[in-house]
Amino acid sequence: MRAGRRVRVRQDRGVRARRGWQLLGVLVLLLAAAPIVHRYLLAQPQDQWQVDLEVYREAGRSLLIGRPVYQFETEVPQLLPFTYPTFSAVLAIPLALVPFAVAGWAWTLFQLALLWVTVGIAFAPLLRRAGRFAGLAQGVVAAACVWISPVGEGIRFGQVNAVLVALCLVDLTRSGRFGRGRGVLVGLAVAIKLTPGVFLLHFLLTRQWRELRNAVAAAVAVTLGTFALAPEASAEYWTSALLSSDRLGPNAGSSNQSLRGFVLRLYLSAGETTVLWAVLALLGAAGGLLVAREMHLRGSRVGEVAACGMVAVLVSPVSWLHHLHWGVVVVGALVGAGRPLHRAVVGALALVTLWVAWPWHGANLLAAGQVPEVLARAVQSGDLWWACLVLVALWRVVPTRDGKSQLATERSLSV
Repeated sequence: MRAGRRVRVRQDRGVRARRGWQLLGVLVLLLAAAPIVHRYLLAQPQDQWQVDLEVYREAGRSLLIGRPVYQFETEVPQLLPFTYPTFSAVLAIPLALVPFAVAGWAWTLFQLALLWVTVGIAFAPLLRRAGRFAGLAQGVVAAACVWISPVGEGIRFGQVNAVLVALCLVDLTRSGRFGRGRGVLVGLAVAIKLTPGVFLLHFLLTRQWRELRNAVAAAVAVTLGTFALAPEASAEYWTSALLSSDRLGPNAGSSNQSLRGFVLRLYLSAGETTVLWAVLALLGAAGGLLVAREMHLRGSRVGEVAACGMVAVLVSPVSWLHHLHWGVVVVGALVGAGRPLHRAVVGALALVTLWVAWPWHGANLLAAGQVPEVLARAVQSGDLWWACLVLVALWRVVPTRDGKSQLATERSLSV
């Protein structure tokens, strides 16, 4: 009896110690995020404060008061329309029930909480090496990730990308009895915003039939439910608003880091732009999905999510800077457990280069005219090149559990 009591006491002490290190890790994250939060929630001009969150909130308010969801625009100088599926407007109703300032602060804390969760999953092999200090290590890694450009931009605008990334990552990495529902959260992410739809194509190509079935069923169910709740808004989205890319703003601007944004900045004729974008989008989708398939065959669920996220960035008509929130997952997939050393080096390099807001630097170089335009244009599309390069890095550095490519093993057995 006494021996059992001593064991329980040691276990309780271990749990309390782990919780203590976790709380310290959370504090490290909050301290690292404080300058960003101060800049974008305290020092930001009022007319630029949480402008995307305002769009979501007003969409929810439109549903409450019967105002046309897709015809309303926020106040000057932004004049931003709502561009997401109507299900997102339904989810935004709670934001419309509280003062805007409360919504802005709450959404920022929610994004930081989701970053904590994302880091905990994406960097799990590395964090396990920290043992009982894993909670503190998680805070340190999250503190480094909060300073990458896409995460900062997400906090600046009050964006939704942290939600999409967390949903897809949690979904694909869960196992055991919870694994039977894999795909459902991806389906919800697709219903919130269409870009995670690339996961559906990935499920199809990798013959993950259960995941595909669950994702499609979840997306269809909530979309049909939204039709029943808000039929006019839903009909307008699927027949009109969805087809108007101009609603998303100036697609050729520095903020658009998709392949289409790059092509638009070449300022070709309309026909040449369409053809070149189609070719590049097909190549980007094929290459990225091949990497995602390889990650699946190698048993890297985090790498699978990372590759699909990069495909979404590349092939979407518009990929704003904050869409590269997937970069947190990419770095986690590259680093793994930090062994061998070259994985840690590649992951650290990917992290550091994403701290730099390349598109804004490129735009400044263009305006200054002090370097050749081709160089300035290259810097202007820096996040696009980052997305392409990390797909190559994933292919090269992520091993299987036994260090060999499962695809290569299958091919050798078939000879």
